[in-house]
Amino acid sequence: MQSLCYRERTTNGRSNPDQSHVRLAYTSLLWNSYVKLNSAFLDILTFAQDGAAPPGGAAGANGPAGNPLAELAPMLMMFAVLFYFIVMRPQQRERKKREDLLGQLKKNDKVLTVGGIIGTIADLSNDGSRVTLRVDDGTRIKFTRSSIQGLYSENAETEA
Repeated sequence: MQSLCYRERTTNGRSNPDQSHVRLAYTSLLWNSYVKLNSAFLDILTFAQDGAAPPGGAAGANGPAGNPLAELAPMLMMFAVLFYFIVMRPQQRERKKREDLLGQLKKNDKVLTVGGIIGTIADLSNDGSRVTLRVDDGTRIKFTRSSIQGLYSENAETEA
């Protein structure tokens, strides 16, 4: 079986006459595929815009069918509202709580970093973006304020 290919095979610089039907079949196949795809796309657009019944189907017992996009709109709105209240609102509350906690940090607070380091705040920068933690007697580490996970309590460690 011959494969369809656009390029003709040449023999001594001349085109092979028995390959011309392959080029014609390939071109015909491409054109037919384009026409069918274009026709199907236009049918879908017409159906979505007019809200008419699909070709070959009856209009239905209760009259013509409505626009499918208009029928989906209430369901999409319901999902959007649920998404907001289930995902967005709790996230906003947590972010606000964290910002309040980071804004209230002061010297000598015992904190836990995101990396799991426990230390006492030794110094806060003037602009408030950096925190210096005293981890041990002679060890101080600088962190960004956002890397502080929260206040650390000894009771939380023993309960867990």
